Amino acid sequence: MATERRAVTRGVPLFISERLHMSSVLSSSSASIDSATSGTPARRVRWTREPLFHFILIGAVLFGVDSLLVSQTDDPHLIELDTQVDEDAQRMFEAARGRKPNAEELRALRQVWLDNEVLYREGLALGLDKGDKGIRERVIFKALSMVDANTKRPPYDEKVLREWFEKNHARYDQPARFSFQEAVLSGDSSEAVVRAFVSALNSGTRPDAEAGLRVFTDRPHLNLVQSYGAEFAGALESSAVGEWRALKDNKGWRAMKLDATIAAVPAEFEKLRGIVLQDWTDEAMSEQRSAAVAALAKKYTIMIDGVKQ
Repeated sequence: MATERRAVTRGVPLFISERLHMSSVLSSSSASIDSATSGTPARRVRWTREPLFHFILIGAVLFGVDSLLVSQTDDPHLIELDTQVDEDAQRMFEAARGRKPNAEELRALRQVWLDNEVLYREGLALGLDKGDKGIRERVIFKALSMVDANTKRPPYDEKVLREWFEKNHARYDQPARFSFQEAVLSGDSSEAVVRAFVSALNSGTRPDAEAGLRVFTDRPHLNLVQSYGAEFAGALESSAVGEWRALKDNKGWRAMKLDATIAAVPAEFEKLRGIVLQDWTDEAMSEQRSAAVAALAKKYTIMIDGVKQ
């Protein structure tokens, strides 16, 4: 492979910046609610295990091969992000998440692509592709390793950690959890049919409609919001335990019954200090990496949709 490379690049990177701290996003479909959710606050994932990494990995081979086929340019310091890159990234995001990225997520995808393109160019300039021709992601990784070698954990004290913990308190709290049932009607599930069905269940009589039963245990509020919507989640969570209700989400009417509620448990700094220290360190190192790549990017003219950035 030549050490200079065409500026309009169609590859999608493998190694992900932590500029965007994204939480794991469940599918918006009701089926996603079946995923088990642990009650223990989990440590934030490492830099190369960001959620975006997983769906970008899906297209690694495809885009890696594609990037080998492009020709050189007269200006190796020009980086142009075109609509093809956007379309490829959005398509892979939608395939992995079941929805299109929002504006913030699209900006993050673009920044990831640009960061990795800068690392790729720097890797080539340093000759890191020698003996490893055609493997774009490995060149990026080698360049990133060199950036990492110049990062270090900043000094800290108890006050710094406590302030960071309070700022990110929600990350460690155990959310309220809800156990409930859904009767899935066969055939017609209009408002009138669902209301008649739940009325019969609450009165102890046999409903006219046939239905299957789905049981959900200890589901957090966010899981309900992502699967059914905020209004539906609020209505279900405020229901009387043991009472069937006809509730409407963005897909139609559902027969639901709340079985139990577990109150939220606020996190305590003393019990989580070690985890907090590691998470604070990860974030600080991530900011250093991002700043280092941004400094390298100043060597290049960056074009997005034909507009100089």
